[in-house]
Amino acid sequence: MPRRLASAATVLGLTAAGMTLTVGTAEAASYNSACGSGYSVIDSMDVGDGNTFLTYNSSTGYNCVVTVGDAPGTSQILGARLRLHSTSTTWKSSELDDGVFSYYAGPVYAYAKGSCIDWGGRAASNYTRVNYGVHCG
Repeated sequence: MPRRLASAATVLGLTAAGMTLTVGTAEAASYNSACGSGYSVIDSMDVGDGNTFLTYNSSTGYNCVVTVGDAPGTSQILGARLRLHSTSTTWKSSELDDGVFSYYAGPVYAYAKGSCIDWGGRAASNYTRVNYGVHCG
C-alpha cells in the first residue's frame, strides 16, 4: 500500500511540475501586419492589456493604426484611433474602431502626408491613450 501511495504522489508531482513548466507570463502583443503590405511600424504604445501600432506606407502617404491584445483568441475591449490633428474631443466613426474583439481593433487609415496626426488606442480598459499632433511630415 505505501508503494502505491508513493507512485501516485510521484505521478501527481510530475504532473504538477509539467504544469508549472508550461505556465508563463503574458507576452506583449506584436504587430500583426493587419494594415497590409507596404506598411512599416513607425511608433507603438503600451495601452494596458495590448499594444497600439502606428504604421506608415511611404508609397501612398497613408498611416494606419491597429491595437493588438495581449491574449489572442480571448474576447476583450480593444480600440484603435487615427485622424488628422484636431482640437476636437469628438472622434468621427471613420476615425476609430472600438469594441470587443478576440485579436485586434482596426485597421484605421488616414491620408496624412504633410500633416500632423492624433493616434492611439486601448486594451481591456475604459481609458484610451492618445498622442496628439505628432508625426508631422
